[in-house]
Amino acid sequence: MSQQVRGVVSLAKGAPVSIETIVVPDPGPGEAVVKIQACGVCHTDLHYREGGINDDYPFLLGHEASGIVESVGDGVTDVAPGDFVILNWRAVCGSCRACLRGRPHLCFNTHNARQKMTLTDGTELSPALGIGAFIEKTLVAAGQCTKVDPAVRPAVAGLLGCGVMAGLGAALNTGNVSRDDTVAVIGCGGVGDAAIAGARLAGAKRIIAVDVDDQKLQWATEFGATHTVNSRSTDPVAAIQELTGGFGADLVIDAVGRPETWKTAFYARDLAGTVVLVGVPNPQMQLEIPLADVFGRGGSLKSSWYGDCLPSRDFPTMVDLHLQGRLPLEKFVTETIALDEVEAAFAKMSTGEVLRSVVVL
Repeated sequence: MSQQVRGVVSLAKGAPVSIETIVVPDPGPGEAVVKIQACGVCHTDLHYREGGINDDYPFLLGHEASGIVESVGDGVTDVAPGDFVILNWRAVCGSCRACLRGRPHLCFNTHNARQKMTLTDGTELSPALGIGAFIEKTLVAAGQCTKVDPAVRPAVAGLLGCGVMAGLGAALNTGNVSRDDTVAVIGCGGVGDAAIAGARLAGAKRIIAVDVDDQKLQWATEFGATHTVNSRSTDPVAAIQELTGGFGADLVIDAVGRPETWKTAFYARDLAGTVVLVGVPNPQMQLEIPLADVFGRGGSLKSSWYGDCLPSRDFPTMVDLHLQGRLPLEKFVTETIALDEVEAAFAKMSTGEVLRSVVVL
C-alpha cells in the first residue's frame, strides 16, 4: 500500500523547484510515516538544488522539520502514532565502534528509511539528508523521529532538526562554553545566532558577534551578543582582542566556513583557546597556515558536525528550555510560507532578508 501527496522536488541542477505528486510507501520494519507540520528552509536545501552536495537528482528537499507520527512499521517501539516529533539526520545505530564506546553522537553508521519515495512514474527520489520534508507526509527511519513536548509550536520545534541545533551544539557541546568565558561568533545567520544563544545560555560573560551585515549584527544582539563587529570596516582580530583585554576570545566559532573566516577565528582566539568550525566549506576550499603558528598557540581546533548533538538527549532538553522562556527559538522564524513559496524563500535567503523561512502545512 502507498499514498500520494504533494512535495517540493529539485528535478535538475540549478533549475527552480517544483511541486510534484509523490508516492509514499507504507512504513516497513523500522520505518515511520510522519505527517509534516512545519519545515525550515535551510541553506543545505539550496546546496542540494545547486548540485553542491551530489548529483543524485531528483531530490526531495526539506529536512528541518517537525510533525506527527502517522504510522510505524514492525519492530518500532520508541515512537507511536500520534507522537509529536522532530526529525533528525542522525539515527544512531547502537552497534558501531563509536556507539559501543559510549559516543553515540559520533555514530559512524547512521541510517535512513530502506524504502524509496518516488514520483508517480516510479522515478526514485533522493531525500535531503535522508529526510525529505517539504512534503505533506514523509517516510523516514523510526530512529530519525525524536519525541518532544507537543506544547512547542511546530514551526519553532522543527528548526532544532538542523541549523539551530548545529549552532547551539557548536557552543554547548563542541565548544563546551562555561561561565565567564569570552566567545566570538563569526557569521550571524541562523547557525551563528544559535551559537550566540547557546553561549548566552551557558553563561558566557562576553559574546562578540562578527559579520559584514549590520542587520545581522542587530539580530545577533537579540540572541545575546554583548558586542558587535562589522568586519567589512573593522579588523575583526584586532577588535576581538581589544574587547578581551588584548588576549583574544576563549572560544571562536566560525559559522561561515571559508578559509579567511577560519583564519580570523584562529588568530582571534586566546593562547590555548578553542576554534570551532561549524560553517560548511565547499570541496574546493583550501587552507594554508604556518604550522609553527598551530604549534605555538596550543589550544584546540575542532569541527562541529550537527553540533555534536545526540537528538534523543538534546532535542527534548532544548524544547524544555524554550518552553521555560530561557531559549528564544521563536526569534529564528522570520516568516511562515506555503509549499509553493520555497523557491521565493531561496531568493530571500541569498539576499540575507531572513533568518528562517518556515513552510507550514
